[in-house]
Amino acid sequence: MDGLHTFGLFIGSLLANTLASLSGGGAGLIQFPLLIFLGLPFSVALATHKVASVALGLGAAIKYIRAGKLNRSMTAYVMIAGTLGVILGANAILFVPGRIAEAALGLLILGLGLYSLYQPGLGKAENSRRRDHKGLMLGSLGLAAIGIVNGSLTAGSGLFVTLFLIRWFGYDYRQAVALTLISVGLFWNGTGAVAMYAAGADIYWPWLPILIAGSLLGGYLGAHLAGRQSNRLIKRCFEALTFLIGAKLLFGL
Repeated sequence: MDGLHTFGLFIGSLLANTLASLSGGGAGLIQFPLLIFLGLPFSVALATHKVASVALGLGAAIKYIRAGKLNRSMTAYVMIAGTLGVILGANAILFVPGRIAEAALGLLILGLGLYSLYQPGLGKAENSRRRDHKGLMLGSLGLAAIGIVNGSLTAGSGLFVTLFLIRWFGYDYRQAVALTLISVGLFWNGTGAVAMYAAGADIYWPWLPILIAGSLLGGYLGAHLAGRQSNRLIKRCFEALTFLIGAKLLFGL
């Protein structure tokens, strides 16, 4: 790539990961199509995006750890609950045509945004529930199912986790976003990248330093902004991103 394309790749990655870090997911909305636009085949772009997006979770983790706002036990729970699903999804996507799956996922994500939009009080304040043994066991099944989506498709799984943590466990948006970024961004995406590579997917290594820099900085910046904003604003960002990602997946924009 020449200097202009390199700069564009960095800015695109920075923007995508800042928005994802603020909203709880969706970095693939910009970063993944950008890799295809710049010439990478679908499977190579997907695997490269997965590796780079690990830095999103790392950047957010650094910020939340420094701020003393990391719920370590719940982060570990979300990480472990979704891991098997991530591995299954990462292996399945290499053999399944993606267009129908992407359209179906687009409809689901649009539904998430509409649900949040028409639930004005959702996630604005913490309302602890289902955090006993039974609730955690049942919740792990939901997270494992979302893990399959994370491993197999390009964008949107973090948004599912964010809303699931709000609806099932009663977290507010700020808490749910923090848990999602570290569990999904750092651990699920890392697991998915390793699983795809082990299954034979190629990674375009020359672009990774640029993507990692944009993801790391974007993750930290988005986490910083999320910590300073109200749950109401984070909720609106979440809804806007669900509509954009849902439309992209559904209509192939």
